[in-house]
Amino acid sequence: MNRPQREAAVRRILEQAPAPRPADLYGEAVRRGDRILRRRRLARRLWWLLLCAAAAAFTVWAVHVHPWVEPPSQTTPPITGW
Repeated sequence: MNRPQREAAVRRILEQAPAPRPADLYGEAVRRGDRILRRRRLARRLWWLLLCAAAAAFTVWAVHVHPWVEPPSQTTPPITGW
């Protein structure tokens, strides 16, 4: 099929009467879109809540454990002055 034949086929399709649509298609699309947006908003808020809880838990752990401090040596120091 060459280009003029494709263009003619597209013109025939576009000149046909549009396919029938359900009467409540718009309302259903709006309801579905609202539901999707509410779910995304809830998921985003839960994600931020989880992230803040993790940051708070890490902060409390770091304050109590002090991971930045070098741990004490496991060997005995050399004895001097004998």
